[in-house]
Amino acid sequence: MRANAVIAPATTAVLTALIAACASTPTPVAPVVPASLQLPDRVVLLQEVPATGVQIYDCAASKADPLRFEWVFRAPEADLFDTNGRRIGKHYAGPTWESVDGSTVVGEVKGRDDGPDPDAIPWLLLAAKSASGSGAFGRVQSIQRINTVGGKAPEGGCSQATAGKEARVPYKATYYLYVPAP
Repeated sequence: MRANAVIAPATTAVLTALIAACASTPTPVAPVVPASLQLPDRVVLLQEVPATGVQIYDCAASKADPLRFEWVFRAPEADLFDTNGRRIGKHYAGPTWESVDGSTVVGEVKGRDDGPDPDAIPWLLLAAKSASGSGAFGRVQSIQRINTVGGKAPEGGCSQATAGKEARVPYKATYYLYVPAP
């Protein structure tokens, strides 16, 4: 019998375990996005992060016309998940993404697209203006927000009589987090 014709049971077990491990942790794939959301060179996708939460708006006087009142965006408030549905962090004012390991990234908008749903908040490209911690989000350099559902400011219901009122509008989005290429 040839040596390479028979695979030892131990080798079979190792190969089976490796295949199962690869199947249970899929490699994230960067999304196809409009030109305004294209990434800078030399970054690689770290993680796909679904989010569920609210966009918070305040009823306030318009900066352009103090006699007119409008809903003004204050901040997001959302839970972040991995693709298996486990909570991995939170998203809040800044805009800030904070991992359960304590690492954070604060972004600033660099690109915008209205996205395909006119009733949803826009898709965004953000660059990290700061990052901290040695954990998952501490090296993030760029973020894309796509696949948005909901979250737009309410239409109407804001007047001088309701000034100071808060609206918490449910939304969902997928954030794609990118780190420097090796």
